[in-house]
Amino acid sequence: MKPIALITGGSRGIGAATALLVARAGYSVAVNYQSNSLAADEVVRLIRAEGGTAITVQADVAHENQVLAMFDKVDAKLGRLTALVNSAGVVDVASRVDAMSVARLKRMFDTNVVGSFVCAREAVRRMSTLHGGEGGVIVNLSSVAATLGSPGQYVDYAASKGAIDTFTVGLAREVANEGIRVNAVRPGVIDTEIHASGGQPDRAVQLAGAIPMKRPGTAMEVAQAIVWLISDAASYTTGALLDVGGGR
Repeated sequence: MKPIALITGGSRGIGAATALLVARAGYSVAVNYQSNSLAADEVVRLIRAEGGTAITVQADVAHENQVLAMFDKVDAKLGRLTALVNSAGVVDVASRVDAMSVARLKRMFDTNVVGSFVCAREAVRRMSTLHGGEGGVIVNLSSVAATLGSPGQYVDYAASKGAIDTFTVGLAREVANEGIRVNAVRPGVIDTEIHASGGQPDRAVQLAGAIPMKRPGTAMEVAQAIVWLISDAASYTTGALLDVGGGR
């Protein structure tokens, strides 16, 4: 029986690239999406075209009831989860902290932090030997922004990713003796659609000069790091924060 992976935010960018690579590694894949069903369907089509097994699962991870329904569907359609990649996340338009609304902050933290917590909670309930599981792997998506603070642009986003770093280390130590490894990847400037959702579609190219490698990264480069952390090649790695940022 194939191992089973759930990729939140799997319809675009890093999540989509990860879904494809995880499928190539032999996993059955659940591709989560919030609203773009066509994009999720295309990722599933590509996986199936290569002989893989994949389904789409709709859920806004900011809402617990939707997360619970998503996990129930994965249980029913694929089986007991082996790997979770918390890739779903949001950014917002560039802003100073003194101009940020509470609505913006709640959206940011409900999706990026609370959503990752709830998804990880449900994964642990299925993976942990304490709950009758056989172990598994969780990979969280953080950001190099957690170390930089993103002043004048995305301090809220950076802070949400700082929370993910702490969450990753804490959860990793909490479940290390229950067959579960927990790590995070911290991408730098990656050329994906997320910049357009923040109102700066050309941001990755514009920032290239500030990156030691003088170019933005690709979604596939980040996905390769995620898939390594999921794999048995990283069997003694837990609580790690892996920077994939071109030296930034």
